[in-house]
Amino acid sequence: MIEDAKVLGLITARGGSKAVPRKNVRMVGGKPLIAWTIEAALTSKTIDHVILSSDDEEIISVAKKWGCEAPFVRPDELASDTAGTLDVVRHALKLEGEGYDYVVLLQPTSPLREPGDIDAAVELCHTRNTPTCVTVCEVDKTPYWMFKLDENACLEPLFPIEQMPVNRQAANPVYMLNGAVYVSRNNHIINGGEFVSNETVVHIMPPERSLDIDTEQDLARMEFSLNRTG
Repeated sequence: MIEDAKVLGLITARGGSKAVPRKNVRMVGGKPLIAWTIEAALTSKTIDHVILSSDDEEIISVAKKWGCEAPFVRPDELASDTAGTLDVVRHALKLEGEGYDYVVLLQPTSPLREPGDIDAAVELCHTRNTPTCVTVCEVDKTPYWMFKLDENACLEPLFPIEQMPVNRQAANPVYMLNGAVYVSRNNHIINGGEFVSNETVVHIMPPERSLDIDTEQDLARMEFSLNRTG
């Protein structure tokens, strides 16, 4: 809870994963991948209750063993490759969101976020009186130096060439969503709002906590990082 507002933590984890089979229950650092997110959510000072949205019996079983409630099974139409995240969140809020003012979406693919990152994002959303707050990290390569290829396979800049910085020092910091924490007021999402808009505020996280697990190499990178720091 933050002041008099109640906060629901929602962990989303479907069973299908093509690039990394059974990704959410793969062991990394001595525990299932999803357990890293469950522990952070349960340790958060602002989240009042943590639930799981999943279609998969094994994921549900593992989540329960690590202390996360799974009050429903996600329907198949919300567990496909094309299912939208916001639809999944709205489904969970329809079933379990009554009495809560905020929802915090936490994806197991961002295992290195800390409870403090969750709390900072919730507090920013509340104190700034904005509909949403998300986490980002600074990128080390400016998109102003990036190109695509036109129909003749010639370079075409993503941004006007006159905006290209002359060197790294002249480039303004650029940030990307790291997928770790998404906070929204419940009524904003229920009424059709998005997590990201021109009203969204951000909590900046360092790159070392912004790892996004999409490939086997990402899992190996996390294991290496844990072994090096542990």
